[in-house]
Amino acid sequence: MSFRPEFLPLLAAMAAAAYFCRVGGFWLMRFVRVTPRVEAALKATPLAVMIGIVLPAALRGGPAEWLALCAIALTMRFWRNDVAAAMVGVAVVAVSRGFVV
Repeated sequence: MSFRPEFLPLLAAMAAAAYFCRVGGFWLMRFVRVTPRVEAALKATPLAVMIGIVLPAALRGGPAEWLALCAIALTMRFWRNDVAAAMVGVAVVAVSRGFVV
């Protein structure tokens, strides 16, 4: 893979877009009154995003992905640590794909 100079402006534009989306969200939330209903929706958002990411991969995936989902569920059940569960899931997929291929 070679370095292409036209990639840098695109990278800068994507970084700026991500930054301004986040800053804009924080700025807009200053004007929202946080009711219990809004707070519940904000607390449920990370789970909804994770389901949106994981579900298509699980449905299209094979045994490696299903094994990783089981490992993630067990990790969350016993450790209750999101980061540890994600790392375990990635490790299980990598190891199981290494042995399957």
